[in-house]
Amino acid sequence: MEPTTMKFGCLVKKGVAEVRERELPDVGDHQVLLKMKACNICTTDYGQWLGLREHQGYPMAGGHEASGEVIKVGKKVDDYQVGDLVATGYNGCGHCMACRNGDVDACKSKTKTSEDGYCFSFFGFSDYCVKDAKSIYKVNPEMNPSEAGFLEPLATVLHGIKKIQIRPFENVVIIGAGTMGLVNAQAAKAYGARVIVSEIIPKKIQTARDMGFEVIDGGTEDPVKKVMELTQEEGADTVIIAVGNTNANQQALEMIRELDGKILLFAAGYPAPEMDVDPNTLHYRRISLIGTFGANHKDFMESAKALSAGIVDVSKLIEPKTFCLDQIQEAFEEASKPGMYRVSVLLD
Repeated sequence: MEPTTMKFGCLVKKGVAEVRERELPDVGDHQVLLKMKACNICTTDYGQWLGLREHQGYPMAGGHEASGEVIKVGKKVDDYQVGDLVATGYNGCGHCMACRNGDVDACKSKTKTSEDGYCFSFFGFSDYCVKDAKSIYKVNPEMNPSEAGFLEPLATVLHGIKKIQIRPFENVVIIGAGTMGLVNAQAAKAYGARVIVSEIIPKKIQTARDMGFEVIDGGTEDPVKKVMELTQEEGADTVIIAVGNTNANQQALEMIRELDGKILLFAAGYPAPEMDVDPNTLHYRRISLIGTFGANHKDFMESAKALSAGIVDVSKLIEPKTFCLDQIQEAFEEASKPGMYRVSVLLD
């Protein structure tokens, strides 16, 4: 029997997540019905749970790192079939100039609030969900559903990697071996770069080493001096800052090469970190400071291929302790602990 309601997790105020129920929307001609499999708790999600991103509004029905199985397709959906494993992307209007160019994240017409008042209405933490066919991406059906949930994080990483134009054999330093730092590290390695990871938390240092990366222990040695040593005093060609931290920003400026060094500001921080940079230094050293956020359709397509083929392996970036939907509060408590990788809520 086809479901008529959906149970979903949402944030109702700082420190409080709960499960609610609403009517399941009808499946439109260009939509699919998903039986959700897993949704990982992103920094955006638990940041609001901690009270750091309350500008996003309540109640918040987030969860954009999700995967599910197609159980019904709309009349005009040709690209998906019942039984497909898919992961969720962004949903734009499909008609504006940004959407027509594939840059759905820049859609001017999309709404982040559902008709019944739920902010950031991805509804990823749900048992069933109706999605537009243009906002989902097919992945290897043999994939772990929690790993499939990395579609969006990897897509955002690929977007930044392409903006900063990493080339084979470059020295690329990743500051921060958290979830997104190590996704960036794998993507940079896939582009042929030599990757060096800098981190201060022992658990994350070990994970980076287990993944085969050169690692600088920032708690016992000076990352800037170590980068210079490892690069024969040339410095890094590119630094990707994967933590929102003032010290990391300063280190990046000091460890790039003398001329034409590139810095990608991948992570946001709350409260906002500082960056003390002399414009004349940028001018004379020809430094590129590049910001990145979100992803476009092509990034999502490439992310699905990379995950499905195992080119990027995120298995070590999922915490072993998982939760069910009814444990959504406990899941957020776990995800918000310092030093955690992705906590996955299993929905099937």
